[in-house]
Amino acid sequence: MLRRLAVLRVLGLVFTLLLALLQAGAATAQSDFESKARQAILIDARTGRVMFEKGADEAVPPASMSKLMTMIMVFEALKAGKLTLDQEFVISQDAWRRGGASSGGSTMYAELNSRVRLEDLIKGVVVQSANDACIAIAEGMAGSESAFSQQMTDRARELGAVNATFRNATGLPDPEHRMSVRDLSILARHVINEFPEYYKYYSIPEFTWNKIRQQNRNPLLKDYPGADGMKTGYTREAGYGLIGSATRDGRRLIMVIAGLKSINERKQEAQSLLDWGFRQFRAVDVYAKGARVGSARVWGGVTRSVDLVASDSVRVALSPQEQDIAEMKLAYEGPLMAPVEAGTKVGTVRFLVDGLTVADVPVETADAVEAEPSMWSRALDSIVIMIFGS
Repeated sequence: MLRRLAVLRVLGLVFTLLLALLQAGAATAQSDFESKARQAILIDARTGRVMFEKGADEAVPPASMSKLMTMIMVFEALKAGKLTLDQEFVISQDAWRRGGASSGGSTMYAELNSRVRLEDLIKGVVVQSANDACIAIAEGMAGSESAFSQQMTDRARELGAVNATFRNATGLPDPEHRMSVRDLSILARHVINEFPEYYKYYSIPEFTWNKIRQQNRNPLLKDYPGADGMKTGYTREAGYGLIGSATRDGRRLIMVIAGLKSINERKQEAQSLLDWGFRQFRAVDVYAKGARVGSARVWGGVTRSVDLVASDSVRVALSPQEQDIAEMKLAYEGPLMAPVEAGTKVGTVRFLVDGLTVADVPVETADAVEAEPSMWSRALDSIVIMIFGS
């Protein structure tokens, strides 16, 4: 049976959206935003659109924020089946000495020569920013930290982080270990969009290893609405930095700040930047659950079409700039062949800006359509489908 994706531009839906936006009131004009961070960037996680930037392409020491790339290497290997979460890694002399308790840096306090499951090492890196876990992973995956660092550099640049150069897996000081905040935002977006099954680790509030409980260092997780990740960083040279992400009204923002003077300043600047970003959007209720959004052709049925309805309420948050260019499209799998049951999910209503989907809501059939009892009518429909498609 011929099956293809049927895509329709629904002008009535566009009108509905514009009308709802007008009723919601004029959008607040974008105002200037000043950040105390030496470098900063704010992007929309779904589209990648940059909403704010300051020194975004300066190559600076990223400190532990560079551990994001360490985890990308792990997540990609897990997804490819090259690693498993139960696989064990050895805590070598080097991992224990340079990354353990005696180093004075961030550690999960793994014991020398112990074997630790990969999932526990991931939690150590994400929650505790553990250097011993990073070194153990690097050695286990590439044979040495230096080899792993080169792999990190190569892969990061393939992903678009063109200013990234890694000299270790930890972010510990090295004059050649550099990234830009734009690089970090690109990697953060990659993790969020490509590895939702592993992104959940970034919202873990605390982790206990070797009977030592440590809190997640991300200050946004404690009291910022919608925050669910990602990573802090600090060295004397780099200052205080943070990669953070939060979601409101279906829109996710990613921000990166670097070069702050204190923990408190880092938290305040992160919250201020996200607050400013979310204020750029206006949430609009476009459809109620069960509202008609279009119709689909049905072949071999007693009726030739069936209404499609929103399977849930449709609420879209758009910035003033996006409101001017937003489009809606109804996309469904076709042709629909009778019999069709009521409530069958067959596609989505998509909201697009510059061709990029910012939100989508499933649509389903409003009614059941029985098969046409006439064999000749069904046969004719089948011939039409074979010749012309849906």
